[in-house]
Amino acid sequence: MRIDDILTRDKTLFSFEFFPPKTDKGWSALSVRLAAFEALEPSFVSVTYGAGGSTRDKTNALVKHLATETSLDPIPHLTSVGHSKDDIRELLTGYTEVGIDNLLALRGDRPQEGVSESEFKYGADLVKTIKSFDERAFGVGVAGYPEGHPETPNRLTQMDHLKAKVDAGADWICTQLFFDNNAFYDWKERCEINDIDVPILAGIMPITSLANMKRMAELAGGTNFPAALQRRLMRCQDDPDAVRSVGISWAAEQCADLLDHKVRGIHFFTMNQSSATEEIYKSLGVTSSSKLR
Repeated sequence: MRIDDILTRDKTLFSFEFFPPKTDKGWSALSVRLAAFEALEPSFVSVTYGAGGSTRDKTNALVKHLATETSLDPIPHLTSVGHSKDDIRELLTGYTEVGIDNLLALRGDRPQEGVSESEFKYGADLVKTIKSFDERAFGVGVAGYPEGHPETPNRLTQMDHLKAKVDAGADWICTQLFFDNNAFYDWKERCEINDIDVPILAGIMPITSLANMKRMAELAGGTNFPAALQRRLMRCQDDPDAVRSVGISWAAEQCADLLDHKVRGIHFFTMNQSSATEEIYKSLGVTSSSKLR
């Protein structure tokens, strides 16, 4: 279902992000959890795409499995780093052939050693290519960064980049994870000032361990970990179960506040683990997304 139809159907969107497992054990574990994710009735699920197409085949396999073997509506990520325009058009052709309606278009991280430079300098260039392929073929989502992007410390320039992606045809924005809702609300107002008026989904990822938090800090450069959150975590740093409980509680508080502020949608970075997301739903007093829409 195209994203515009999903947005019409669901007053508030709830979506989950998966990554394609690298091992057979990982695939088996995710397969077991899919029923739990289905029970939460998300508006859609997204599937990550490794830098330079490193998980291309695995991403396609997971997307196909989700589309044909589950009730989940998959949206593949598509990154341009390491790809030519011809590569992207080939991927788009393949997705139209299997009935994919939406894509999450990302420039991706700067090329690592051994990965060639891309023909796409900015995310907007990728959006333009997707739309020029067939304007009606795909709904296109793009990334937003409420707390900044490490490659673009100038926040005005960063907003210009986001505006360029929307002007190129982006249909919705999914944000990077954040832990400070006030930072999100301020950024959302700045989007409005800059005439960025497409729906915005807030990215939420619960902290489930201190190691998990440190990894987030590395992968999501610029993300702020509020002092209040850090104090709660430090009080129980020697108790892994308590750390997990604090992290999930904080994420649940974020979600409740976002819903009170009429957010258009919440996108959960699940790390292929259903239990934390289920606990957040329970803390909100529901067992599925349909109760929150």
